[in-house]
Amino acid sequence: QVQLVESGGGSVEAGGSLTLSCVASGYTVSRRCMGWFRQVAGGEREGVAVVNEYGSTVYADSVKGRFTISKDIAKNTLYLEMNTLKPEDTAMYYCAAEPTYCLSLTNRYYRNWGQGTQVTVSS
Repeated sequence: QVQLVESGGGSVEAGGSLTLSCVASGYTVSRRCMGWFRQVAGGEREGVAVVNEYGSTVYADSVKGRFTISKDIAKNTLYLEMNTLKPEDTAMYYCAAEPTYCLSLTNRYYRNWGQGTQVTVSS
């Protein structure tokens, strides 16, 4: 059974940085596709960044150049490093795994989700 547990969210001022972590169990991070999504209240869950087993990545246009997705194979953990944060980055951030289509930023293709971690960016 796949379990994903996110952490690292918090409140920061605009221009600040945060790094989110997603510890996976029942799922080998190094060999699989995974991604980060975010959702604001009342909104759709949107893809932020995804990575495949070879390290290839896809980013949403809104975060390119500011966010970096990566894996720590030894810790079986997925990360999202977020720099130059903006108020519009405020959302609940979710880790996702087992996509039907790897490197997809479309939430409906992902079968497993973490519980989410809140990121709040103040202006």
